[in-house]
Amino acid sequence: MPKTARPSFFARAGRSILRWFDNGDPEAPDSYPGPKKVEWIRNLPYFGMHAACLLVIWVGISWTAVTVAVALYYFRMFAITGFYHRYFSHKTFKTSRAFQFVMGICGLTAIQRGPLWWAAHHRHHHVHSDEHPDLHSPKQHGMLWAHMFWFTTDSVFATNHKNVRDLSKFPEIKFINRHEMIVYVAFAVAIYGLGWLLYSLGLGDSAMQIFVWGFFISTVFNYHAVYTINSLSHKFGRQRYKTADTSRNNIWLAFLTLGEGWHNNHHHYPSSTRQGFYWWEIDITYYVLKVMSWTGLIWGLRGVPDKKLHADLITPNSA
Repeated sequence: MPKTARPSFFARAGRSILRWFDNGDPEAPDSYPGPKKVEWIRNLPYFGMHAACLLVIWVGISWTAVTVAVALYYFRMFAITGFYHRYFSHKTFKTSRAFQFVMGICGLTAIQRGPLWWAAHHRHHHVHSDEHPDLHSPKQHGMLWAHMFWFTTDSVFATNHKNVRDLSKFPEIKFINRHEMIVYVAFAVAIYGLGWLLYSLGLGDSAMQIFVWGFFISTVFNYHAVYTINSLSHKFGRQRYKTADTSRNNIWLAFLTLGEGWHNNHHHYPSSTRQGFYWWEIDITYYVLKVMSWTGLIWGLRGVPDKKLHADLITPNSA
């Protein structure tokens, strides 16, 4: 058979740019990882978010801008940890179809791809944790790749719907997963609007200052805090349970990520809504989800059975 001609650079670049707005890629491959080749054009918005943080040189700093950045950091950290991780990835609690959609929108404001994509890759990680197919294992692929480059390759952009059949049946979730840029742009406009409002009230030095801190800087800090669970929590910390991977509990990462740092606990029993298994293991995400359950927005939060709590301990007193 004649060899298929490789598309030109411009054709490939145009395809990449179009998929910023419609990432309806073909089905994800059945095996990972693929070649470790960063698709630079496809990832220009991602690297551009980092470069845009340099605008702080021109817009300066104010207490209002920092406060907005910190507030949005924690809002979106909770959206990732509480919604993308503990609901979409692990179904550790239940909710209505309407609020499921709201959770998906909230998660998208973190600009870390759609809920189906995120959950599919995370479920893949748990099946293959620290094995070669694990896309973000520092043991297999190195710390830097596990931290921030594993998702920049062409094959990884596809959503593996086989891993999320329970979620892919909802057309509204599939839509926002495919057209994530709609939420990104709407969120950016909302932040600029907030900046204009605060500036008009005499808070902050300019609308652009609030925008740079609230959208770019806050987002990039959120990125790398979330990424530490893929990288640092498989390198630094303490292992309470015998798991088949290098997951560790790390109190500092738990503070940074609202409870995700209790990573060895999580890999021991991923079905629990609470990742800080003991009262002294601070898990802010769980506390907020618990309060939300009192309102009826969510229900059926899952705990850790006593049998699992005390099983596979590395040492008898390791609790």
